[in-house]
Amino acid sequence: MKILLTTLHAKYSHASLALPCLAASCRDIAGAEIAIREWTVNEPREQILRLIMAERADLIAFSCYIWNIEQTLRIISDIRKIAPRTMIALGGPEASFGIFELMHANKGIDFVIKGEGEEVFHQLLKALIEEDYGHSPWRSLAEIANLFYRDGEDLVSGPITGRQIKLDTIPSPFEAGLVGLEKPLVYYETSRGCPFSCAFCLSSVEGPVRSFGLERIKSDLLLLIRHNVSQIKLVDRTFNYDAARAGLLWEFILEQNRSSHFHFEIAADLLTDDNLRILAQVPENTFRFEIGVQSASESTLARVGRKADLARIYHNVRRLREETKIELHLDLVAGLPEEDYRGFLDSLQTVAGLKPHEIQIEPLKVLKGSPMREIAAREEYLFSSSPPYTILRNQWLSYDDICRIETIGRLLDLFQKHGGFATAFKLLQRDRSLANILDSMARKAGNENLSSFSRRRVYELFATLAEELAGDGGQAELCDALFFDYCLSEMPLMGKLPAFAEAGLDRCAWPGLRELPDGLELPSGCRIKAFRYEFINDYRQEEWKKNPATCTFLYVSGAGQGLRVLMV
Repeated sequence: MKILLTTLHAKYSHASLALPCLAASCRDIAGAEIAIREWTVNEPREQILRLIMAERADLIAFSCYIWNIEQTLRIISDIRKIAPRTMIALGGPEASFGIFELMHANKGIDFVIKGEGEEVFHQLLKALIEEDYGHSPWRSLAEIANLFYRDGEDLVSGPITGRQIKLDTIPSPFEAGLVGLEKPLVYYETSRGCPFSCAFCLSSVEGPVRSFGLERIKSDLLLLIRHNVSQIKLVDRTFNYDAARAGLLWEFILEQNRSSHFHFEIAADLLTDDNLRILAQVPENTFRFEIGVQSASESTLARVGRKADLARIYHNVRRLREETKIELHLDLVAGLPEEDYRGFLDSLQTVAGLKPHEIQIEPLKVLKGSPMREIAAREEYLFSSSPPYTILRNQWLSYDDICRIETIGRLLDLFQKHGGFATAFKLLQRDRSLANILDSMARKAGNENLSSFSRRRVYELFATLAEELAGDGGQAELCDALFFDYCLSEMPLMGKLPAFAEAGLDRCAWPGLRELPDGLELPSGCRIKAFRYEFINDYRQEEWKKNPATCTFLYVSGAGQGLRVLMV
């Protein structure tokens, strides 16, 4: 039997973890020929359909998430018309709730696996192969827990249980060579489940945390490190749920790592002094921590079952910022109970005061199967009926409020992606908070489309949105500070200066470099260019000097090495 495991990623750079785990779990089944194929939601559906049909699979299994379920269902509908005898199975979080409704509305679905899939999928394949599907009646499907299937015109299921698989029984998909390590981002998990019970997250219904064995984890990590995987993203909901375990693994990575970058989702209030001692040794550009603050309101967090020691979170984030070189990414969720627009801005300002490298803002998604659905019904939330089920309004936030919050989030994404605008923001924050600055910018941006901007266009957008904040007397200084930020992120080109900097053309120079500055060594194949500009203020120090300063920027680039900006 030919089995095709497939999914549609949000981006090409992502590599599936779920599909290789399924394939590794089923390698011992005689007669099962398993292939893994991955596409993205951005590819033409007709092309994906053609490639799927070219596999000539007897069973096609889709991994389903909020970003791909709608396109997946359209593809399934077409497959059923082309190849009515091809069996189709679904799994993943977006297929694990409301299953009878899903199968009733989509006749092309033969099987749905609820929850963890490895053990159930293994049993399903054995049953299909042993019973020669299509030539003899079902005999054993009813015994498979958490499997939904069609029995003639009826929709039925095996026993629904909360039994969890023993993780170390899943063969390593990395050792089996089933994960594409050539992509720039590879997912890896060391545990499943979460110690918290947040109503807005599906991890709240997964049960207690379980870990793979430490030797198994170390073996997999070592394999990834030795393959020089660029980014390894740990998908554990709370990597440091066990502080001692986290410390052992962080020490192991520090001992073995070559050049990989690691992303962890952690709970900052669970960090210990010993953890922080270890983390102080992490080299720059090696670790990235995603920390879900969600809200700065304790009453709001309590309403959704989020157990968090906010004071300890803030204390430990400050220590991470001051004592380590770890990149810090802090999350906020807008739309939680009792937090109105002013409360959201207060949460944003609190998080901004911790000085993380990035802040991400997400409007609440009322996910299928999450306890938030019950809260939403009780509190009269309105949210989209289609994935990703984004909140539309509640009794604390209007639709206009939510649109403005989304605009603030998009502006932050743009500004953080293109250099951070530290100097310009510092100037604007002399007499107002960052949250109020972003609120003002979002109001001025209105419904403008904020996607697909070049770096220069983002800086020009910033100048336009901040114009009123600077006031009549501060325009020149704002443009000067903004141009300093621009020079730190991209080399200004003659004839292509940002619009706000064109008045300073007479202060620009593009000197040639006959020799490198003392102490600067370039890797082979690198190129270096220079740009010089006379600024109104000297922004090179923490405390600015109110006098003109001429700065020379060096732009070092090379194939596969990105752009490095130095200032001399």
